[in-house]
Amino acid sequence: MKVNLNNNQAFNLNNVDPEDLGDVLVKIERSFNISFEDTSVRDVKTFGKLCDIVVEKIKHVNNESCTTQQAFYKIRNAINCTITAPRELVKPQTRLEDIFPRDNRIVVINEIEREMGFQLNLLQPKQGVIAAFAFILAASLAGFFFQPVVAAFGLAIALSGFALAGRFGKELKVKTLGDLAEKVAREHYLKCRRDAATVNRAEVAQKVKELLSHDLFLEPAALTRNAKF
Repeated sequence: MKVNLNNNQAFNLNNVDPEDLGDVLVKIERSFNISFEDTSVRDVKTFGKLCDIVVEKIKHVNNESCTTQQAFYKIRNAINCTITAPRELVKPQTRLEDIFPRDNRIVVINEIEREMGFQLNLLQPKQGVIAAFAFILAASLAGFFFQPVVAAFGLAIALSGFALAGRFGKELKVKTLGDLAEKVAREHYLKCRRDAATVNRAEVAQKVKELLSHDLFLEPAALTRNAKF
């Protein structure tokens, strides 16, 4: 569920799980090939300042070409090199389930990832499966106070189940090729660029916004330059 804020509210990052925030910052570092190690992110008070820091750390030449469009072309080329798909089918509005049938989805996507040179992180297990293992995990943790041996067994089952579900999940996280191009462009920005020595500086703040809003379940409209953390 996304957090809705009006223009008079400031989202407080203290309300966000530190691990979730840390994961987003790692994604920003990976996507733009930068490091926050020499910068105290805790001192950042506004979303605009965070974007300024990211832009400042990127030393690449500016080129105003669209990264999402280039991400789509990269995905399309990988698909054409991996499977036999009619060219007219590989369009932004094409549904991924039409290109990646369930019976061989994991194998095909693994091959496409090898062709692209990075993981798409496109597949996930069914929510019902995750909920079941989450229940076993919660029950096991509570059970340590009563039946430690049984609880330990349940904990092992839950952790193994999460690992297997993550490895063999076949549910698609996004619906269309266009959605996938947007996902790849925000998570692997530089690797999507036709010329990896360039960036479109006008896009950087938008990609940072997309990462924060998507992973922290925020409405993008809440992340104005003056939005306070």
